[in-house]
Amino acid sequence: MIRAGSYTTAAIRPVCAADLPALSGFFEGLSVESRYLRFFAPVRPTHSLLRLLSGEPANVDAVVAVVDGVIVGHAIAADQTEPADPRGARATNVGIVVADAWQRRGMGVALMRALITRAQARGVTSLVMDVLPGNRRVIAMITSHWPDAAIGRSLDGLDIRIQLPRYQTPPPQARLATQPVRSLVTVGR
Repeated sequence: MIRAGSYTTAAIRPVCAADLPALSGFFEGLSVESRYLRFFAPVRPTHSLLRLLSGEPANVDAVVAVVDGVIVGHAIAADQTEPADPRGARATNVGIVVADAWQRRGMGVALMRALITRAQARGVTSLVMDVLPGNRRVIAMITSHWPDAAIGRSLDGLDIRIQLPRYQTPPPQARLATQPVRSLVTVGR
C-alpha cells in the first residue's frame, strides 16, 4: 500500500469465493447500526446470504474495497428481472456498506463508481437503492455526487434512482464475467 500523509490506497475488486471467510468477518465487525442501515435489520449474515453477497447468482455483481488485505467495504448490484422495456432500459438494485472506521472517507463513493462502471458495461441504464430515511450518510453521498438522482418514498423508506448514460459499445458478454475492477482509490485515513 502506498501511503501519503493522511491518505491510504484501497483496491476495489470483484468478490471471489475465497473471500467468504473475510466477508463474514467484515459483516460481523460492523456495528449494529451499520448492519441495520444496510439490511434494514441488525442481521448477522447467514451462509446463504453471504453466498448472495459474494455475487454467486448470475444476476448479481459484488465488489469489495480492500486495505492492507482487509475488506473495509462491500457493494452489490442485483440486476432486476423486469419485463423488457421497449426503450431497452435496464435497472440494477444497489446496496453498499463500509466498515465503521472507514466511513466518511470516500470509500462508499469509490464502491458506487465501480458498480456504475460495471453496470454500464452490462447495459444497465439506472441504479435503484432502497435507503432508510435515517441513513443520512448514504443520502448525503448520493445527493452530493449524483445530484440528479430521483428520491421518492417507498414502503420501507426512500427509493433512490440514478439514471446512467448508455454505454456506447458494451464489451461482449463473454468478457464481462472475467473483467476485473482495476480501480485503486485514495481515501482519507
